Amino acid sequence: MHRNQELHTFLLSKARQLTEDWYNSLDKNTTNGVYSSSDPKVIETLKNQNFEFHGILCNVFAEDKETFNQNIDEWVLTIAEDKEHLETPNHYILREFMRVRHQYLEFLKEYAETHMEKNIFEQFSRWNQVIIEAFDRVMLRFVELQTEVVEQQIQSQQEVINELSSPVISLNGHTALLPLVGNIDPTRAELILENALEQCVNKEVSQLFIDLSGVVLIDTMVAHQIFQLIDALQLIGVKPILSGLRPEIAQTAVQLGLNFDNLTITSTLSQALTIKNNEVE
Repeated sequence: MHRNQELHTFLLSKARQLTEDWYNSLDKNTTNGVYSSSDPKVIETLKNQNFEFHGILCNVFAEDKETFNQNIDEWVLTIAEDKEHLETPNHYILREFMRVRHQYLEFLKEYAETHMEKNIFEQFSRWNQVIIEAFDRVMLRFVELQTEVVEQQIQSQQEVINELSSPVISLNGHTALLPLVGNIDPTRAELILENALEQCVNKEVSQLFIDLSGVVLIDTMVAHQIFQLIDALQLIGVKPILSGLRPEIAQTAVQLGLNFDNLTITSTLSQALTIKNNEVE
C-alpha cells in the first residue's frame, strides 16, 4: 500500500522549499517563455502555480487514485490554458516537470534515510514508482490538454477568418455587397452560404452583389455550392447580381448545367453598381 500520511505530511512541509529551490535553480539564460520572464507579476503567478502543484501532488500518498487524478487534471488544465505557458515551448515545460520530479525523488530518499528504524526502506522503491507514475501522468495530460486548447483556439480563429472572408457589406438602403477573394474550398463555400444567408436576413437585404473577381480558382463542387447560394438567396427574397465571373468558372457552371435564368450577370462590379444606380434613377 503506497498511502502514507506521515510521508504526505513530510512532503507537504517541503512545498514552499520545493518552489523556492526550483525557481532559484532555473537557468533563465537557456530557457524561454514564462521561465525567463522578468515581470514580477508573471514570476509571482509562476511560483504560486508551482506551490499549488505541490499541494496537489503530495496527495498521491493520501487520496484514492480517482480523486487524485481528477484534482491533478484540474490543475494541469489551468496550466494548459495559461497564456504564459501557451507562449512557452513544450520541451521547456516538460523539462521543468522532470526537474521537479527529481526534487521529489531526492526528498523521498531523505525521508527513507531518516526513518530506517521503522523498516520502511523496503517501501522506498514503491514510493519512487508512485512519484514517477504521477509525473508521467501529469506530463501526458499536459500535452493532451494543451493540444486540445490550441486546437480549439485554431478552430475559433479559423471561424473568425472564414466569417471575415465572406462579409456582407451594407451599401445603402437594402443593398449589400458580398466580395469573395482567394481560393474557395468546399468547407469555406459552405460557410459562405450559411453566413451570407444569415447576414442578409439580419441586415434586411433585398439585393446582393456577389463579386467573384477576386476568386482565383474553384472546383466543380464549389461552383455548384455558389450557385446553390444564389438559389437560396432568391428563395428568401434577395435578388442576387453576379459580377467578375472568370471564364473558367463560367465554363464549370455551364458543364454543371446550372440555370442562369432570371440571374443578372455583369463583367465587373462597377457595371453591376451602375445597374443599381440606373434602377434608382
